[in-house]
Amino acid sequence: MPEQFSRPVRRPTSAFDNIVGSHDPAEETRVAHATASALLTRVRADESGVSADRLVAFTDEHGIDEIAELWSKAPSRTLPGALWRLYLLQLAIHGDPHTAALLYERGRVELASVDAVIAGAPVPANPDELVALIDTILRGAFRGDFAVALDRAAAFCRVQASGATHAADDYEPTEPSRASELTTRALRLSSYAQDLSAAAVLWRSGALA
Repeated sequence: MPEQFSRPVRRPTSAFDNIVGSHDPAEETRVAHATASALLTRVRADESGVSADRLVAFTDEHGIDEIAELWSKAPSRTLPGALWRLYLLQLAIHGDPHTAALLYERGRVELASVDAVIAGAPVPANPDELVALIDTILRGAFRGDFAVALDRAAAFCRVQASGATHAADDYEPTEPSRASELTTRALRLSSYAQDLSAAAVLWRSGALA
């Protein structure tokens, strides 16, 4: 990634829906798809992995505002939409790894599925390990099998969604506002999981664009 970017202001996840992009929806869509394809192609072409490492480090250091206006409004089951969700996950985990680790562990215990195995976090996963996991998944999207990275991210979301749902139940009797926040988070993560899984299927069939 170029080094001349100015440092953008990080926005909370809840604010991303309010980002205003191009006034021409058709042009906005074209640019979003073109930049997503170009970025993925460029980084994957670097077999050394240096470009992928720099990309992950850049998003950690600067946030994702530089690409937010391009990708945030793309349909969820497209290449820019999938990349946007991967970056949102990275931002969320880096922003509050302690809560992320608590919810992940709760979900891992409660969820009767293989999702925790697919996601690939240590058992149990501490905050630093969860940060490393999401970076590994993002790096894998650019260096390894893109569909596998999407599947791992989807599994990660399902585990976290389960944890948030059960935590919301715990808070409901005493802190209903906190319970409502966690329920909203669980719904968002479940939606991301569905979109990322669908994107993985489309990628394998050559239809994710």
